Amino acid sequence: MDENNITRLDIDGKEVIIIGTAHVSKQSAEQVKEVIETEQPDSVCVELDEQRYQSVREGNKWRDMNIFKVVKEKKSTLLLMNMMISSFQNRVAKQFGIKPGQEMIQGIDSAEEVEADLVLADRNIQTTFSRVWRSIGVSGRAKLMLSILYSIFNRETISEQELEKMKQQDMLNSVMQEFTEAFPRLKKPLIDERDQYLAQKIKDAPGDKVVAVLGAAHVPGVKKEINKEQDLDRLTTVPPKSKAPKVIAWMIPILILSIIAYTFMNNPDAAYQQTLSWILWNGSMSALGAAIAFGHPLTIVTAFLVAPLSSLNPMLAAGWFAGIVQASIRKPHVSDFENIAEDVTTVKGFWQNKVTRILLIVVLTNIGSSLGTFIGGADVIRVFFENL
Repeated sequence: MDENNITRLDIDGKEVIIIGTAHVSKQSAEQVKEVIETEQPDSVCVELDEQRYQSVREGNKWRDMNIFKVVKEKKSTLLLMNMMISSFQNRVAKQFGIKPGQEMIQGIDSAEEVEADLVLADRNIQTTFSRVWRSIGVSGRAKLMLSILYSIFNRETISEQELEKMKQQDMLNSVMQEFTEAFPRLKKPLIDERDQYLAQKIKDAPGDKVVAVLGAAHVPGVKKEINKEQDLDRLTTVPPKSKAPKVIAWMIPILILSIIAYTFMNNPDAAYQQTLSWILWNGSMSALGAAIAFGHPLTIVTAFLVAPLSSLNPMLAAGWFAGIVQASIRKPHVSDFENIAEDVTTVKGFWQNKVTRILLIVVLTNIGSSLGTFIGGADVIRVFFENL
């Protein structure tokens, strides 16, 4: 048996065998099958949570998604980010003719074949996303979205040999170092905390022999953490939202309205100029975002009309209204939901699929509205000082 990418540990008399895998590698899936059949473990741990396990078992569930509910519950950005992340993995998997996560599927199947207990060892994906999103701040979120978006536009292919090299220790450490430098706040919730969670779940797995199927990026961290006792309650708690963004979100419209009101009492013509500037900048930038996403003309008009008002109320967002109008006019068909997994592997597919286009409209309209708020707000302040 090939011992490459296999780590053997003894934890308080329990034999733990960790297989470091690449999530889109044929060789990884074959190695998982070989190791489990040879070792006949009592338990098999896989890097999945209940939600992703059900997705693996039940196949494509996109058709069950209620796009109106997604928009209304303010989940468009997180869902779009999730799709962007999966698009790179799906594209590479398509290149090699395999399913993404095939090694995890193989781990599940092999566990059943040898009658081993299956342990879903990863933290809930929604908890991870929430902890990631709240830890990196506004600039970090923008940087992350741009990086993920770049991965969609980047059409470079890699060889399977290059993919397998990613599982080697030296290469991995180098990649992780670059990752940490690019997104220092992202590494803790996305990698370090999950290393701790995975380590504890593996250690707690029933039986005297455990095989763990993990992505290669987690192997060094799990080896480091597995001899420690981890607080799973702490790792699964979603930190409360910071109050600062909400306070700032209300301060900006109050400031803008106060300045315009004060200007109106002293110079109505200047106040009219401020109001017009606010409407044009907010409306045009929001409409531009909807247009970039190829929204219907009525969607673009909605974005223009709603943005100047929604920017003054943090409880509202122009993108929600634009997305709902788009979904009402260009209702997604069953085929759009069924084809999401395939369509998100290309830039063209992202814009052509009616479901992902709605999500793009929501996100890009909101981004445009935010830009319009800052530019229009700055112009309101400029006119105010000019007319003091």
